[in-house]
Amino acid sequence: MNDNDQYLNSKRGGIRQGAGRRNGTGKFREPTTVLRVPASQTTVIKDFLIAYQRKKLTVDIDAVIDFEWPKLNTPPINLLLYSSKVSAGFPSPAEEHVEKRLNPNDFLIDQMDATFFVTIQGYSMMDVGLLPNDKAVVDRSKQASIGDIVLAVIDGEFTIKTLSRNKDGSPKLLPANSTGAYSPIEIKEGMNFEIWGVVTGSFRRFK
Repeated sequence: MNDNDQYLNSKRGGIRQGAGRRNGTGKFREPTTVLRVPASQTTVIKDFLIAYQRKKLTVDIDAVIDFEWPKLNTPPINLLLYSSKVSAGFPSPAEEHVEKRLNPNDFLIDQMDATFFVTIQGYSMMDVGLLPNDKAVVDRSKQASIGDIVLAVIDGEFTIKTLSRNKDGSPKLLPANSTGAYSPIEIKEGMNFEIWGVVTGSFRRFK
């Protein structure tokens, strides 16, 4: 064996710098580890991992329910809007305090034919004031931007979250619940993901 053969043999095998899959890539976008399993159980384990991811996603997704369209051709409801500032109680009914009359539809809806309501379910967005049974106003005509609260559909499930982005540019949905009960939803390869509209407001009844 000459010097050239020894040099070539020394370069074969072993770990090469930069080789292999990069961390944060792949279906789960996490570092990987080697695990030896019986060949007959490979499919079972793959199916289990997929089911586990779907179950975890269901917990974090906090799906919305009851899609409703605003009624068309209804007479406007104009309610008194008082300009007096009070912390509680009812403002003075004196005429000088009446600023104008407000139509709730005009206040809540920018574009009637592109707007619908959904019912909030769960507490994943409680820090922005969205609580169970609240009606969220969703406008499909608006272009979603980072930081907007959006109605998204992930693998057939609808959810309302804040739109964000990872460092690599991939989308991410953030809850608004400081208890830590909900995790951010990473949009990964293989997921069916679409933004259906931007949440522009909400309303609720107390009684």
